[in-house]
Amino acid sequence: MNTNRLRFAPSPTGYVHVGNARTALFNFLHAEKTGGALVLRIEDTDVERSKREYEENLIKDLKWLGIDWQEGPDKGGEFGPYRQSERTETYRNYGQQLIDAGHAYYCFCTPDELNKAKENAQEQGLQQEYSGKCRKLSAAEAQKRVQNGEPAAIRFKVPENTEITFYDLVREKVTFDSNLISDPIILRSSGIPAYNFSVVIDDYLMKINMVIRGEDHLSNTARQVLLYKALGFDLPKFAHLSMVMGSDNTKLSKRHGSTSLIQFREEGYLPEALLNYLALLGWSPAGGDKVLFTRDELIKDFNIKKVSKSAAIFDYQKLKWMNREHLRLLDDKELGTRMTPFLQRAGFEFTDDPGIIPWIGKTARVLSAYHHLLSEIADGFKQFTSLDYDPAIVSSIADSEEARKVIGIMSAEIAGVPSPVDFSKVAEIIKKIQQQEGIKGKALYHPIRLALTGKESGIELNDFIPIIETGSTLDIKPAVYNMASRLKVFIA
Repeated sequence: MNTNRLRFAPSPTGYVHVGNARTALFNFLHAEKTGGALVLRIEDTDVERSKREYEENLIKDLKWLGIDWQEGPDKGGEFGPYRQSERTETYRNYGQQLIDAGHAYYCFCTPDELNKAKENAQEQGLQQEYSGKCRKLSAAEAQKRVQNGEPAAIRFKVPENTEITFYDLVREKVTFDSNLISDPIILRSSGIPAYNFSVVIDDYLMKINMVIRGEDHLSNTARQVLLYKALGFDLPKFAHLSMVMGSDNTKLSKRHGSTSLIQFREEGYLPEALLNYLALLGWSPAGGDKVLFTRDELIKDFNIKKVSKSAAIFDYQKLKWMNREHLRLLDDKELGTRMTPFLQRAGFEFTDDPGIIPWIGKTARVLSAYHHLLSEIADGFKQFTSLDYDPAIVSSIADSEEARKVIGIMSAEIAGVPSPVDFSKVAEIIKKIQQQEGIKGKALYHPIRLALTGKESGIELNDFIPIIETGSTLDIKPAVYNMASRLKVFIA
C-alpha cells in the first residue's frame, strides 16, 4: 500500500482541547495534501474514564472545526473495529506471540507490591523502574502459575545495552538508551492492553505508515520502536509536534483561557478562524506574510517538514483578531445565519421574515469593528432594543437649550417621514437645522448622537441609523427602537 495512511487516536476521557485539535489538523492536512487517508481511532482502554458521550462530542467538535476522515467508528472501514475496547482479543493474541518468542514474560507482582516499590524509590530519590523480579522466572514456572489461575500481567522484555534510534520528520535523528527504560507492562492482568502495546498493534493492522503526534510521546516512541522490531513490523514515519504553551511559556491550561473546542464554539469563534490559527501554531507557510487561509489553501500549502521544533505560543488576542477577519469574509446571509443562535441565546426571538437574517448579518458586520466574537456581537445587539439611557445623558440634553432645540426640530421632522427613514433624509434634516438655526459642529452632532445611541461614542450614525430604522420594521423581539422612538425620550 503506497498511499499515506495516518491516524488521529484520541482517548474519550474529556473534551477535545486545542493541543489535540492541532494534532488532528496536521494529520488531516498531511493526508489531504498527499492524497492519503486519515483514520479516526478511539483509544478507550481507560475503562473508568472513557465515556461514549465524550466520543460523540469529539466527533462533533472535529467536524465543526472542518476536520474529516475516511475511516472511523462513525464510518466503518476495512480495518475496523475502530474502538480499542472492541479489539482486546487481538491484543491478547499478540501478547502471547511475544511470550512465545521470548520477548515478553508473565509478571505476578501485585499492585500493592509495585506501589510499595515505587514509594521506596521515591524515598531514596531513585528512578522509579520495575525491579525485573518476574523476569528471572523460568518460562515453565511462569506457565504453571498462570495455569493454576494466578493473575498475571505481561511485560515486554526491554533488550539491554541497546541504542534505540528512529528518524523524526521534525526532529530528525532521535536516540534513546534502552538501559534507561524498565520492562513495561503491555497487557494488564485484566486483559486490558497498555497504551504503547495497543498503539503498535493497531497501527500495524490498520496499515498506518505515518504517525504525527505531540512531542510528549517521544519517550513512548522509543518503547514502541522496540515492540515494532520484536514483532517484526516495519516502522512508520514519525513526526512529533512541539507543545502548545501559554503566554507565560507554561503548558497551555484553563488558567490561560479557553482550551477546549466546545468552549471556543460557545464563545463565538468561527471554525474557519480557529482552524486557520491552529495551523499556524508551529508551522509557517513558505514565503510571504500571509496569515489568513481557507481550509483549501492550508491543504495546498501544508508541508510537515516546515513544522518548527520550538514550542508554539497560544495568543488569544491574535486568535480574536483572526476571528474578526474571517467573520468579515462571510456574506451578510451567512453571517446572519451564524449569528442567529447566539442572538437567541441572548434572548432575541425571530419569525421567518426573509429580511431578518440579512439585517442581522449587516448589523453584525458593523458591530465587528468593536467586537471580535459572535457572543460579544450578540450582546452588542441589545443597544438597538433598549431606551434605558444613562440619566446623565438625558440631563446633558435637558440642561442645554441649544441641545433641546436640535432634538426638538429633529424629532418633529422625523415624525413626518415614513419609516424606515433613509440616512440621506437624516442628512438633509441636519443640514436644514444648521442653516436655519446656525448650530453646527459638536453642538449640532453631539446631541443627536446622544439621543439616538445613548453613548458619547461608538457606531457611526451613518451605520447606526440604517440599523435601527430597518430593524424596527422587522418582526423581532424585543423590538428595535427607531429614531422617532428614541428622540421622544428627550421631548418634554
